[in-house]
Amino acid sequence: MLIVHVHVQVKPEFVDGFKAATLLNAQCSLQEPGLLRFDVVQHQDDPTQFVLVEVYRDTAAAAAHKETKHYPVWRDVVAPMMAAPRTSVK
Repeated sequence: MLIVHVHVQVKPEFVDGFKAATLLNAQCSLQEPGLLRFDVVQHQDDPTQFVLVEVYRDTAAAAAHKETKHYPVWRDVVAPMMAAPRTSVK
């Protein structure tokens, strides 16, 4: 099992758009056979801060996620919404 926490800081004017795009990405991702869980967590104290919690069966499933049709769409849509580059912890 591989668990990835993706940390994202969004520009304030894009919070709603980021959230909508990311929830759609999560719904699509949950259709992948190797993805067990995909949570979108928004900080209560700072609504521009998000953590995406992605749980994969294995590293191959995580790699396959990046090859789906929906992932690059999400990546390209949200890139200009981010206040800083996203980071991740595995």
